Amino acid sequence: MPVKLREASASISLRDDGTLTVGIVADTHSLPHADGLAHLAARKPHVILHGGDIGALSVLDTLRAIAPVHAVRGNIDSTGHAELPDVLTLELQHAGQRALTVLLTHIAVAGPRIRADAAKRARAANAKLIVCGHSHVPFITQEKGLTLFNPGSIGPRRFRLPILFGVMELGAKGVSLKHVDCETGRDWRP
Repeated sequence: MPVKLREASASISLRDDGTLTVGIVADTHSLPHADGLAHLAARKPHVILHGGDIGALSVLDTLRAIAPVHAVRGNIDSTGHAELPDVLTLELQHAGQRALTVLLTHIAVAGPRIRADAAKRARAANAKLIVCGHSHVPFITQEKGLTLFNPGSIGPRRFRLPILFGVMELGAKGVSLKHVDCETGRDWRP
């Protein structure tokens, strides 16, 4: 029998000037990179999205000291995280109009492809952007009208993967997504 996922939705208002800076993190595993948190705070996000595998819930309190947080559970998150959804649909609005709908979930890729279940949920919610975690691999792809962004991990290093977080900027020119190196604070490219 398939597991029933807990789904929720929320609205986020863009600033009066139609801009919004969103910090995106995932896979903190109870130990977010200290310099990464400082570099995230320096980007002055208006809101932070956490793509799951939070670990200790105190991580969310640490992030809330930087900006309001929207988070989903990951596969390591225990039943103690029961108040968090598995899938969160975020409606970003400006002047009462939808600017962008984002689907936040922990697992959304299978190799280099968007998983069918994640794509189906995104389309049902009219989301154009899927934000996820899980693999610790920084990733941006576009497939069949959907964009998927994995910020990588801001938690303990896994294998030889970089320690990163993501930043999404919304404004008059549209949406931009980038990865930021937790150790240097500089924009990261593979």
